[in-house]
Amino acid sequence: MTPKDLGYYFPAEFHRHTATWLSWPHKEASWPGKIEAIYPSYSQFVKELSKGEFVRINVRDAAMKQAATAHLEKAGVDMDMVRFFLHPTNDAWCRDHGPAFLVNPAAEIKKVIVDWNYNAWGGKYPPYDLDDVIPRLVGKSLNMPVFEPGIVMEGGSVEFNGKGTLLTSTCCLLNPNRNPSLNQAQIEEYLRNYYGVEQILWVKEGIVGDDTDGHIDDTVRFVNEETVITVIEEDSADENYELLKENLADLKKMRLLNGKQLEIVELPMPKAVVYEDQRLPASYANFYIANESVVVPTFRCDRDEKALEIIQECFPARRVVGIDSTDIIWGLGSFHCLSQQEPDTDGIWKI
Repeated sequence: MTPKDLGYYFPAEFHRHTATWLSWPHKEASWPGKIEAIYPSYSQFVKELSKGEFVRINVRDAAMKQAATAHLEKAGVDMDMVRFFLHPTNDAWCRDHGPAFLVNPAAEIKKVIVDWNYNAWGGKYPPYDLDDVIPRLVGKSLNMPVFEPGIVMEGGSVEFNGKGTLLTSTCCLLNPNRNPSLNQAQIEEYLRNYYGVEQILWVKEGIVGDDTDGHIDDTVRFVNEETVITVIEEDSADENYELLKENLADLKKMRLLNGKQLEIVELPMPKAVVYEDQRLPASYANFYIANESVVVPTFRCDRDEKALEIIQECFPARRVVGIDSTDIIWGLGSFHCLSQQEPDTDGIWKI
């Protein structure tokens, strides 16, 4: 039986969390020449998370745990809220290789894990064998059942409203470097059965510079059950202008399960972030919704404040916190890409 058959579903990110999962960054090839520069912002991210939920961090060994602890303590993180797990990884992108937690509050076992196959965004960055087994290791550590659909899927490619609707992009999920033997209808069936959703909505495009082939978490995000925030580019000469205009047009045509039109909030893109002649996938939409705050990547740009104000209006019950992601984005992802939420099921936190 599939998780959906058993009544499990993937909650929206704005659902209360027990914890946030991270994989400590250590792969220098992901931040060539810059990996040491990312730790202050990364540690500040952990500090914000730990104010309202536990933080569970995958590390390779005791030496990595010690190094991570030193960075976090320097940033003033409450280490009572942090727990390390000896789960070796190839890289830091826990949104994509981490466990997908599904819940059914009415079941005896209230929380389960889905372990999708992982191939580093179409085989772009081998090796990825350690990342591929992280959900299974987490399931073992938490004594939690693990379902294995047997197809490739990444957490950054899907977005949820927690009421039966999933948003994704054709440029990513239908890319033949993921599941070449499956057509759109077959992929939708997997999404329904293993995320516990009823409806799949598709936009076409991702942003320029995104090596994931267009993850949705850089373009369109649910901020509540009926509202999405979507990035737009105001400069008609920018490469993202037409792509994002087309996404916006698609979103305006969409209807939810209750028949309502999506509420759409437009969010500006930052000015192009270029490093070593490479356009990086900088987007304010790659924010992470924690229990007490929303952590937003900023880029030393004069559009940062406007973006923070718009996002704050969408989350009146949470603090919106901007953290400089100018160095982190050199790794081609930001705070949402680095994190995976573990939803709460009973109001009782367990570290």
